[in-house]
Amino acid sequence: MVLQWQPLEFIILKTMYKPESERDPIGAAVTAGLGAGVATSFAVSQGQSPWVALGITAFSVVVAMLCDRAGLV
Repeated sequence: MVLQWQPLEFIILKTMYKPESERDPIGAAVTAGLGAGVATSFAVSQGQSPWVALGITAFSVVVAMLCDRAGLV
């Protein structure tokens, strides 16, 4: 049995199951840092310790880098 690929199906499969991604780990770290930085800066303005906010931001960057390297995102 020979599979007949339609162009749309091929594009969807190609983008969903890319074994080698061209993602930039620095871009993942910057995106995670900016996202967590926005939320924690609001928390600091409400009275949270800046050191706790910095720890939350650093933790989110580490988790984002691990997820990026594992190919989960």
